[in-house]
Amino acid sequence: MAAITTSQLMSHGVVMGSDSDPKVKMVQNGLKRHLKTLPFGVRPGSHVEGNVKPFTVKIRRRTAPAATLAYNVIRCGGGMKLVFVAAEVAPWSKTGGLGDVLGGLPPALAAKGHRVMTVAPRYDQYKDGWDTNVTIEVKVGDRIETVKFFHCYKRGVDRVFVDHPLFLERVWGKTGSKLYGPVAGQDYEDNQLRFSLLCQAALEAPRVLNLNNNSNFSGPYGEDIVFIANDWHTALLPCYLKSMYKPSGLYTNAKVAFCIHNIVYQGRFAFNDYAFLNLPDELRGSFDFLDGYDHPVKGRKINWMKAGIIESDRVVTVSPYYAQELMSSAERGVELDNIVRMAGVTGIVNGMDVQEWNPSNDKYIGVNYDATTGTGKTEMEKQIEELEILYPDKARGIAKFNVPLAHMIIGGCDFILVPSRFEPCGLIQLYAMNYGTVPIVASTGGLVDTVKEGYTGFHMGRFSAECKGLDPDDVAATATAVRRAISTYGTPLLREMILNCMAQDFSWKKAAKKWEELLLSLDVQGSEQGFEGEEVIPLTKENVATP
Repeated sequence: MAAITTSQLMSHGVVMGSDSDPKVKMVQNGLKRHLKTLPFGVRPGSHVEGNVKPFTVKIRRRTAPAATLAYNVIRCGGGMKLVFVAAEVAPWSKTGGLGDVLGGLPPALAAKGHRVMTVAPRYDQYKDGWDTNVTIEVKVGDRIETVKFFHCYKRGVDRVFVDHPLFLERVWGKTGSKLYGPVAGQDYEDNQLRFSLLCQAALEAPRVLNLNNNSNFSGPYGEDIVFIANDWHTALLPCYLKSMYKPSGLYTNAKVAFCIHNIVYQGRFAFNDYAFLNLPDELRGSFDFLDGYDHPVKGRKINWMKAGIIESDRVVTVSPYYAQELMSSAERGVELDNIVRMAGVTGIVNGMDVQEWNPSNDKYIGVNYDATTGTGKTEMEKQIEELEILYPDKARGIAKFNVPLAHMIIGGCDFILVPSRFEPCGLIQLYAMNYGTVPIVASTGGLVDTVKEGYTGFHMGRFSAECKGLDPDDVAATATAVRRAISTYGTPLLREMILNCMAQDFSWKKAAKKWEELLLSLDVQGSEQGFEGEEVIPLTKENVATP
């Protein structure tokens, strides 16, 4: 839980310069204007040529009655078959860094020659998502629910959306609701059922969807899959895989990597709610959790993230320093530190979407620039100084999700303040450095891994993990770091730091290579190393999801 996060896109910006300074102009111009037998709907089928386990799939279509269809043999190139599962995926759905990772990492792995799918809920009427006419039935709680799949192919990735009223009836456009609850900080009462449905649908998608969008791949993905589950919403996936598929001889070689994006959010529910998950008693211990909090009930609970960590094959998180923090104490690991230590965790720093966040072609800012352009004008500098003298106690803060404004603020500032108590990786500091905006950060999580003191930014030290009050020492540390940063304004040192920031490669290439190494280590049958390919970036308007 960070004081400043990507989802909030808050910042305290210090803007200095003149009317010829591109950053100042940007600000001026911009501010103006579930079934527990065989997997659901699937039964042993007739012979299919090739090295794929034969099966048939029950399919329901709008234009025809239920039928049995045998798919063609799967043809594919090298690499791995990767299925990312998450509650959000940018640009279609996003509340923070999770959506950004699911938006950027899969295309980077696809560029290396791997076949990649993402599975996320269909929260809205995405104009670029097409009905596959494939439905399945899953058991959710005590009900059998029919689930549909929508699909689009973007940036080399099969984007699959799970269609069900549990998601679609609460969309942003129709009701103004959030993804996880009616208002921020409040969960929907049926969130366990919603994300149980997502996990089960995600396990079916690679087997039942006949996707042919790439010259190197055709047909269903099959069963030799590496699933990448993300955060507590998808923690049931390895549990269903072990309890329902593998005992039936399905997905026998499949493995699961579980990624912790923010351990603060764990999916803690009443202990009796375990019955809603339709999992065997032998897995109950993986969920069993005891804390001292009264929410959602007092005493014994189930903990989805605990189960996800225990039942997955590998655990990964979004930065090396955050991985250390998770194991360091109950405070930093939010009472799962011993579970993380037992399982082990690998930290890989996130990349960022350098197409969306690129000052040289950013559509939201008034003047585009790169590392070689933009200097100040004396008249404007004097006006800024006069404003500071006249209104020394005045500041402006924006605490809402506003993508265009976030671009303008980051592009227009000289410094960006990130005083996070916790920050698993953080993307806002990456966006800032890519725009030549120097970050002033707390020394936690990915901020330690990505911001180097005196070279690409300033560190304030580690803040107190106690979120109920304001620590005077944290306030003093913030003030001291800000003074150090401002003292560099107008000096060659700040100019050098700006250039150092902008010279870095923030793309997903480096992270994708490390992710590839980790996923290959799971030794799923047929997995091969990819190659150094280049991602094909479509026009921006082709990649933006609009209801």
